[in-house]
Amino acid sequence: MAVRVVAVQPRVALGEVDENLRHLEDLVTQAAREHSPHAIFLPESTNAPNVYHPVMRGLASALDGPTTRMLQRLAREHGCLVGGGFIAVRGADTRGTYCVAEPDGTVHFHDKDQPSMWENNYYSAGADPGIFETSLGPIGCANGFEWVRSRTAERLRGRVRLLAGGMCFPSYPTWTVTRPLFIGREHAKMLQWARETPPRMARVLGVPCVHPSHVGEITMRTPLMPGVRWPTIMVGQTQICDRRGTILEHLGYEDAEGYVAAEVELTEPAPLDPVPPHFWMSSIPVTTEAVWLLANVHGRAKYEAMKRLRLHPWQRDPPPPAPAP
Repeated sequence: MAVRVVAVQPRVALGEVDENLRHLEDLVTQAAREHSPHAIFLPESTNAPNVYHPVMRGLASALDGPTTRMLQRLAREHGCLVGGGFIAVRGADTRGTYCVAEPDGTVHFHDKDQPSMWENNYYSAGADPGIFETSLGPIGCANGFEWVRSRTAERLRGRVRLLAGGMCFPSYPTWTVTRPLFIGREHAKMLQWARETPPRMARVLGVPCVHPSHVGEITMRTPLMPGVRWPTIMVGQTQICDRRGTILEHLGYEDAEGYVAAEVELTEPAPLDPVPPHFWMSSIPVTTEAVWLLANVHGRAKYEAMKRLRLHPWQRDPPPPAPAP
């Protein structure tokens, strides 16, 4: 079955959820009118960049809150699947959740299996397989660094006809003292890693991939260095690939905000490459893995300590139930 899919590469502001949702709605509406797609996908944490910053602690919302309701409304209005991610309150925890809404109001949810780096400060791990049984058939969901982990491929291989989801990928800080290392060398390595991620997953799963990502300048904070700013960029690298890993459409950082569309075939999966026998789908820059390991430990400890003390805003002031439609 041939379907037309859209990947949106947005530029959204840190913590400005209401404004960001209005902006995303405009982008999705423009893409739907221009391309009449079967599905439109936004990045993970689509209503605000997923970075290390104090405002992130107040962004968790009810599962049926503003982002889900926006996705449902857009799916109904444009007659296609619409997906995007946000931080959701899920019982006694929060999760990095991706939602796909269908025109009939049905919603599918996937919780990221493991927060990465500073994300551990704001939500905990999920346990579902990340497979949506949709009107287009079974769609796999990869959220953030799930795109680069071999276990994602292991649980989806042979079970889905399309992989979608999203990425929120900030780069290294532009500090003067570290610029020769971080920007002069490691940034280029990371960009190449990001470019190669969707085609690699497409070949391992043998299905088309839709990989929307955030773009634009941003200033976050530095883990374990209170008050130190981390000026950087969201790298983009939005892509649509066919099942052989051929890039059909692409948006890089230099393309700024926008969206791309392509037709892909949803057929029985035909993997071309094996699942890599190690944690990452490919080797990552050493500096990225070092930050990943250190920030994981720091974030998990702080999340659990704040949870025990009931200091998370979503514990003290739980999000209200969504109003009736």
